[in-house]
Amino acid sequence: MIRKLYDITLSLAQSRHAVWALAVISFVESSIFPIPPDILLIPLIIATPTRAFWIAFVCTVSSVLGGALGYYIGAELFDLVARPVLEFYGKMTAFEAFKIRFNEQGHWAVLLAGVTPFPYKVITITSGATGLPFWTFMGWSLLARGLRFFIVAALLWKFGSPIRDFIERRLGLVFLVLMILLFGAVYLTRML
Repeated sequence: MIRKLYDITLSLAQSRHAVWALAVISFVESSIFPIPPDILLIPLIIATPTRAFWIAFVCTVSSVLGGALGYYIGAELFDLVARPVLEFYGKMTAFEAFKIRFNEQGHWAVLLAGVTPFPYKVITITSGATGLPFWTFMGWSLLARGLRFFIVAALLWKFGSPIRDFIERRLGLVFLVLMILLFGAVYLTRML
């Protein structure tokens, strides 16, 4: 089953609309979608390594623009959705203290969430909810997402064939490791 899914993803990665599908996935992942764009980014670069940096650029720009949507969700929907819940549980004072701490060090949170498997949407929405300055958020998002996607692109461009061979020989193991990383990131998010 995993082999068939892998083959389908690689064939889709070679379609003429694959980069734009990646752009859509990258955009919505930064604000609401639970699955990271790497699911399509990696097979797309493996299938077309000569376009690796263009693919990383599209993924970066789309992700940062999606992060702006996440920021907007946090900023505009906080009073409607989160504030009543926090007030009901008597946690508004705790949130105000968190807001001050987050805004003092929020750029580091944006950087770390942008380059790690930590769900980026959590930070985009939190940044908007706490009022982290928008252009600070956007600058750090561009740096973080660019680092993440361009490093992946460079590694796959340089070592694509051996990586592809490794993945194809050990597809089950690679899938298992990716699932552990995904669930670990979700667990870590809930713990924080």
